[in-house]
Amino acid sequence: MSFDLRKMAAFGVAGNFTGHLEQAGEAADFVNLKTAEACAPKAIFPTYIPMGEVNEIVPGFLHEFPFDPKMIVYPKGEQKVQLEPECAIIFNVVWNGTKVADLKPVVFGASNDCSIRREGAKKISLKKNWGNSSKGLSEVLISLDDFSEKGILNRYRIASFMIRAGKVYAYGEDSAIRDYSYIYGKLKNWMIEKLNFQGNEGPAENINMYLNVAGRPSQILISIGATRYTEFGQTNFLADGDESVVVLYPEDKLSFDDVKFILENGKSFADDVSVLRQKVVL
Repeated sequence: MSFDLRKMAAFGVAGNFTGHLEQAGEAADFVNLKTAEACAPKAIFPTYIPMGEVNEIVPGFLHEFPFDPKMIVYPKGEQKVQLEPECAIIFNVVWNGTKVADLKPVVFGASNDCSIRREGAKKISLKKNWGNSSKGLSEVLISLDDFSEKGILNRYRIASFMIRAGKVYAYGEDSAIRDYSYIYGKLKNWMIEKLNFQGNEGPAENINMYLNVAGRPSQILISIGATRYTEFGQTNFLADGDESVVVLYPEDKLSFDDVKFILENGKSFADDVSVLRQKVVL
């Protein structure tokens, strides 16, 4: 299957792993946003909106295509940039007029929702897209059969690493995709509600307005939340020459130690593993 990412709107989900926002120093940004329950994600944020009609509604930087499967270009003037290891899903969008009626998941893969740690940014998106090569999606995308606990995704885990000076460090906690706070039907229903009705409030933005200006794209990419960091990941920011790695792997075939061994020894992963490796350059 081939996909044209440039024609898709792309989004992330904030706060879908308990503890991540606190580790990232961003929990205070959402203190005034009301959620249905304490464990609920906080918001959907845009990372890329394809150019539709000429407008002043969508901030111009969101039209910059940020995805690169090989490289992260460090944002000028910034000092704190972190890998954000996630599972990304491409959905076919069913529209009913100006609203999203349904999301039909097609494929999933490893993503890096790389983020600037910048205090005081008014919108989440301001820390996410700084131009070309500020995001990553694996070139190995895996077909989704059933978006439920009965499906293939329930077997997968997310591991992430920083390779620095030839040494492999665990960056995010090894996490099962089924352990997201919201997943499967509950997550889908929540995302549809946010895509249609999320307001321009606090760090959140009016996503529905953006989607309609972009011509109601038939497919969207959503990275469904970053895992918690290891102590190393929380205290070590990306630097020139580092390599960031996100691996989505089936737990019935590989262990975390297997994944780390493969990386340390330069071996290849099987076709049912989605790997994203990006070199960090200034």
